[in-house]
Amino acid sequence: MCVNGGFTDSGSVHDVSQRRRICNTTYAEGKAIMSIKASFSNVVNVLLDWDEDQNDDLCSWRGILCDNISTTVVALNLSNLNLGGEISPAIGDLRNLQSVDLQGNKLTGQIPDEIGSCVSLVLLDLSDNMLYGDIPFSISKLKQLELLNLKNNQITGPIPSTLTQIPNLKTLDLAQNQLTGEIPRLIYWNEVLQYLGLRGNSLTGTLSADMCQLTGLWYFDVRGNNLTGTIPDNIGNWIFSYNQITGEIPYNIGFLQVATLSLQGNKLTGKIPEVIGLMQALAVLDLSENELVGPIPPIFGNLSFTGKLYLHGNQLTGPIPPELGNMTKLSYLQLNNNHLTGGIPPELGNLDQLFELNLALNDLEGPIPERISSCTALNQLNVHGNFLNGSIPSGFRNLESLTYLNLSSNKFKGTIPFLLGRIINLDTLDLSSNHFSGPIPASIGDLEHLLTLNLSHNHLDGSIPQEFGNLRSVQIIDMSFNKLHEAIPVEMGQLQNIISLILNNNNLNGEIPNQLSNCFSLTNLNISYNNISGVVPPTRIFSRFPPDSFLGNPMLCGNWLGSICDPYSTQSKVLFSRTTIVCMTLGFVILIAMVTLTILKSNKSKQFITEPNKGIQGPPKLVILHMDMAIHTYDDILRVTENFNEKYIIGYGSSSTVYKCCLKNSRPIAIKRLYPYTQYQHNFFHEFETELATIGSIRHRNLVSLHGYSLSPTGNLLFYDYMPNGSLWDLLHGPSKKVKLDWETRHKIAVGAAQGLAYLHHDCNPRIIHRDVKSSNILLDENFEPHLSDFGIAKSLPTTKTYASTYVLGTIGYIDPEYARTSRVTEKSDVYSFGIVLLELLTGKKAVENESNLHQLILSKADDNTVMEAVDPEVWVTCMDLGDVKKTFQLALLCTRRNPCERPTMHEVAGILQSLLTGVKKGGGAGGEKKYEKMVVGDDRKKQGKEDENSSDAQWFFKFRELVSNHTF
Repeated sequence: MCVNGGFTDSGSVHDVSQRRRICNTTYAEGKAIMSIKASFSNVVNVLLDWDEDQNDDLCSWRGILCDNISTTVVALNLSNLNLGGEISPAIGDLRNLQSVDLQGNKLTGQIPDEIGSCVSLVLLDLSDNMLYGDIPFSISKLKQLELLNLKNNQITGPIPSTLTQIPNLKTLDLAQNQLTGEIPRLIYWNEVLQYLGLRGNSLTGTLSADMCQLTGLWYFDVRGNNLTGTIPDNIGNWIFSYNQITGEIPYNIGFLQVATLSLQGNKLTGKIPEVIGLMQALAVLDLSENELVGPIPPIFGNLSFTGKLYLHGNQLTGPIPPELGNMTKLSYLQLNNNHLTGGIPPELGNLDQLFELNLALNDLEGPIPERISSCTALNQLNVHGNFLNGSIPSGFRNLESLTYLNLSSNKFKGTIPFLLGRIINLDTLDLSSNHFSGPIPASIGDLEHLLTLNLSHNHLDGSIPQEFGNLRSVQIIDMSFNKLHEAIPVEMGQLQNIISLILNNNNLNGEIPNQLSNCFSLTNLNISYNNISGVVPPTRIFSRFPPDSFLGNPMLCGNWLGSICDPYSTQSKVLFSRTTIVCMTLGFVILIAMVTLTILKSNKSKQFITEPNKGIQGPPKLVILHMDMAIHTYDDILRVTENFNEKYIIGYGSSSTVYKCCLKNSRPIAIKRLYPYTQYQHNFFHEFETELATIGSIRHRNLVSLHGYSLSPTGNLLFYDYMPNGSLWDLLHGPSKKVKLDWETRHKIAVGAAQGLAYLHHDCNPRIIHRDVKSSNILLDENFEPHLSDFGIAKSLPTTKTYASTYVLGTIGYIDPEYARTSRVTEKSDVYSFGIVLLELLTGKKAVENESNLHQLILSKADDNTVMEAVDPEVWVTCMDLGDVKKTFQLALLCTRRNPCERPTMHEVAGILQSLLTGVKKGGGAGGEKKYEKMVVGDDRKKQGKEDENSSDAQWFFKFRELVSNHTF
């Protein structure tokens, strides 16, 4: 037994000198380990077991791995633990280290020179910290080093040329720092180098012809620097995007066997070499945002494996080659912002996997080929700013996956086809600045997910369809500069989400509907230069709009115009006369009706009731299910809410307004007032009440309980617990954001919401599909415990076109894309929506904002290996283990798989999140220690550990691709 400074070696000893050497080594390494701990901050609850008084076996401490024979420390893995402080020079005393992984912390200071003493190092990963200063020259002493990852720090100075003295270096990632100077020429002579990441620095100089010596290189990324010059004749699978590279693309580039060629955002000139069409292995070809001229080579049709072709933002001329229709794997084709001429080739209709087609801002002419309708996977079609003519193809009704359709600024004519209303997933429809004529089809009101509708600058006539009141998701409507007439429909007042309503320069008449005062989100209204009459409604909503919004309507008056309406004006007299006539007519009609009723009453005994009751007659029906509330009649509700005064409003939805009701001797409750509607299905109230009784019987700690309801044809009321912290949407995206959500709280919210949804799916009989899972339906109590709301209500609501059917189908941004194909909602639809909520929690971004879709953003970052860049800063600051964040990203991607069969169940989702939450509460727990065990001394297992611990862009990219491809977690 030997004791040195508290460290004990109690193993059997056969050789005294060997025993003494082991004891001395253990003591020296233990002292170094404690010095390393002392240089860190934020170690509470993270390095609890690094305590020589409680446990003298340092090999059992968190993040430390020892050799089984010599007991020397061979691996130090403290990644993603939120550690602060600096790296201690004492790390150089751990001479037998083979792996150091400190990535994903908040370490500052400089990289100590003493790191060069760890001569056995194979892996050194200090990425994703805040280290500064130069790269120490002593790293060149690490002759066994195979991976050096310093990306995403604040390292300055030049790239040391001595790095070329590391003979076994295979991965060098210095991306996203502040490095300056030129790329050392000697680095190009490293024949074993496979991965060189230099993007996002301030490197200058030209690209050396010596690059051709990197025969083993398969990934080279220098985008986002200040490199100049021309592209060398011999290059590999490299990315040169966003530099200042000039000259022409070398001819012999076409002889490379690479999967990605990206030259985006440079100053390349000349023509596109036709030999690129010989690069059969190309999956991505990006030559966009340069100064390339000439035609698109028809030989590109040979690129049968290319999925993405980006040529936008150049000066290309000539026609679009019909041969592009042979690129059957193509999913993205962007040719916009060029000078292309001719027509759209019908052969593009062969691209049955095409997801996005952008031909905007060219000089194309002729009609849109009918065969384009064969691209049934098409999600975005943009032909804005050309000279296209003809009519909209009738086959567009088959494009059920289309969400974005922009035909603006062309010469299309004819009527807008009624069948556009069948493209049910459209969120943007822009037909502006064309020659469309005739009435606006009422079927556009069926586009329940529409966010933007622009029909301006055409020759449309007729009235605004009443069905537009069904566009409950719409935010922008522009129908200006047409020939529309008649009055603005009162149904427009149902548009709770509308922000901008532009109707100027038409022939609209009648009065401004008072119902527009219900459009609480409306901030931009323009009804100028019409024939609108009457008074501008004197409500708070209309006080937002400047007088310019109402100009050019001679018969319109009101305070907001600066002109008080004169009751003795000619207009008022006319109105008075009309009112008198109407009243006299009504009086006569009432008299006739009374006589008729008298006759009917006398014959009442002879009448039979042949039509069933369609609704609640008489006073509203009040039902209290569980809560002993101080409410006994409908009048009590009116009294405590002061007849639903707007000062009690705490929220709006597409189907309801929510009020806070403070009762005497009782806790506050939330009253959801469903918007009234005029068309009822047979026995609707009876069915609705049956559903409410079922919903009211459901109890779970993460579900909002229904405590009562009131049924009335004028609007049904639902009584719930009041949640003082509002909704998750409010806290993540609301204007105030008074409460910052740390990672543990977000994780707790995710777990609770998942458990509530899993209860609906797996423990209720019959099972309940929520149908509208979103962050605004996750409410938070005083302890930030989540409660899922509105479950079952969506199914119970009527689906008539006068009601918000988007409420039934879901909310834009959260809707399962499979719904577009089957029109069926399943439990897996809820799983998809929950995956979007997870992405909101991780990023702090909205599911849909302007034209940005959060899910598509994360998928693109997964392809570009930059997913962690989307993490909310509050998560970065408060997360103890960023590995949990990565796992949650992976889970979110699984939940949002396109094929519902490949998504997990909510029971599985809740279990995974619960296991991660346990790790969070333990300060990172054992989640990371399983990884440490993979790093051992043997050559084979050492290679495995190195692969598991490598967090470079390339390997993180492959982990994501494997996840998305194999659907494993």
